Amino acid sequence: MYSNMTGSAHPLAPLEIAVPAVPEDERVWVPQAEGVWFRPLLLNTMVGQWCNLLRVRRAGVLSRHLHPNPVHGYVIKGRWHYREHNWVAETGSYVFEPPGEIHTLLVPEDVEEMITFFNITGSMVYLNEANEHIGYEDVFTKIDMCRAHYAQCGLGADYVDQFIR
Repeated sequence: MYSNMTGSAHPLAPLEIAVPAVPEDERVWVPQAEGVWFRPLLLNTMVGQWCNLLRVRRAGVLSRHLHPNPVHGYVIKGRWHYREHNWVAETGSYVFEPPGEIHTLLVPEDVEEMITFFNITGSMVYLNEANEHIGYEDVFTKIDMCRAHYAQCGLGADYVDQFIR
């Protein structure tokens, strides 16, 4: 079974990814909204998964949304919470979001910068206050956002390819 392996993985397995999570080059951060960026780490087109860092440098509401699948988060810097819960995710906190839960992400006024690692499979479904669908993101919209940003900032549209599996 392992005789055809030339390295540590089966020849049909995708390549590993080993990169500094927080990049030195600011251009790697993809703008998502005013004061909000994401840094792709893995864009898995086979299962519709993306892993990224979310960086926020403004206070207030980021979005009201739900995920049809579980989400895992780890706070690297700062803190945030969901309007619908009484807990606060602070530096070092792990957050599990069950599928189908509607929540509104808020960053407090006294937080200068928040960075959280998220592992998301499926999509983010954006909702208004009446729980009406107003937009979505998935691994393919994330790839499109990366391609457009990297082309515009000089890294080249294909810069994102290193994160796609």
